[in-house]
Amino acid sequence: MPQMWVRQGESLRHTMPPMAPGSQATRLLLADDDPKLRQFLELELGEEGYAVHSAASGMEALLAIRQEKPELVILDWMLPDLSGVEVCQRLRSTGLGVPVLMLTGRDAVADRVEALDAGADDYLVKPFSIEELLARLRALARRGSTAPERLQGEDLVLNTASHEVSRGGAAIHLSLTEFSLLRELMREPGRVQSREQLLHSVWGEGFVGDSNVLDVYVRYLRRKLEPEGQPTLIQTVRGVGFLLKPGAPKAVAP
Repeated sequence: MPQMWVRQGESLRHTMPPMAPGSQATRLLLADDDPKLRQFLELELGEEGYAVHSAASGMEALLAIRQEKPELVILDWMLPDLSGVEVCQRLRSTGLGVPVLMLTGRDAVADRVEALDAGADDYLVKPFSIEELLARLRALARRGSTAPERLQGEDLVLNTASHEVSRGGAAIHLSLTEFSLLRELMREPGRVQSREQLLHSVWGEGFVGDSNVLDVYVRYLRRKLEPEGQPTLIQTVRGVGFLLKPGAPKAVAP
């Protein structure tokens, strides 16, 4: 089917072709308290084939997520009553792994880390282009759409069908992005994967964010997968990338 273009003011924007008959729209929750921005995004996302449900506050967002069961969530950081960070923390505390994209006007590294620590899978700094927002959403959607696999290395097991990870039989709870990164490392154990390869595989071909996000998520995985006294699993090859291979036991804090 040919690509379609629509004009917005003086610019042209690429849009997805109409959905095939019988296909189901991706359910998306949009939480933002700015009515103008919310209306604009509802229209744009609707044109892209998303079934959009919107909320104007943190509590509305939590209620809608429980009722609507969205497949993607866009959270503004500065929501009334509960911030986007607090909403995300509550979602993750219940084990809900729905992909979350955080919108924020904060551009400091500490703020980005706070959003990721809360469980957000990606973030986008305002002001942003609609093209970049759509690309980020497509990347998030792709992460959960791969065929089921069961991967195992040493005592580490990952199951994509159930989205479960365990080490030595103990369950480990990972965010969607942590899970996706670990899956890529486990697919080729013992082989170094470059930073560029991992960014492309996990964050998508069109990723234009800070490449240091990879280091942040490697640190998250190490914290969850490598308890004190147990062999390390994720090794760094400086100047090249990362690989999954048993290493020396992690030192026990005095």
